[in-house]
Amino acid sequence: MQLESMYQEIILDHYRNPHHKGLREPFASQVHHVNPTCGDEVTMRVDLDGDVISDISYESQGCSISQASASVLADLLIGKSVQQAREVQETFLQLMQSRGEGQEFAEEHEEVLEDAVAFAGVSKYPARVKCALLSWMAWKDATAQALAAEDKSDKNRVKA
Repeated sequence: MQLESMYQEIILDHYRNPHHKGLREPFASQVHHVNPTCGDEVTMRVDLDGDVISDISYESQGCSISQASASVLADLLIGKSVQQAREVQETFLQLMQSRGEGQEFAEEHEEVLEDAVAFAGVSKYPARVKCALLSWMAWKDATAQALAAEDKSDKNRVKA
């Protein structure tokens, strides 16, 4: 029970004191995602420096889980390569799909997940999993768009 309490505190801390909140420039792409079941929303901007995530900023509204998840995501992914960030995202997705059996998984992957281990208990509640994953799906979409725009720009330079 003590561990669950600590995890709840991490989520509440990120909710009350969100990191990287507020849309910033420059950015390579921007997306807006909505969780239709509960109405949570996030607008996320991603900026890249080559294949490194140089910035993630967002505006969001919704429950403490969706808000805290966006804050944790930004902390975890800024400064990582896109490939490293995708690996973190995949690990978080596995945690969320653990259907309440995620505590052991979270402990095994604590070095990768850092504060995201706090969401292990969320996996017990399918409706809440969507809240926790909202910003992660937005990040995945925004990053794909940023990479596509970069590829298109590179091709245009080659033609010129």
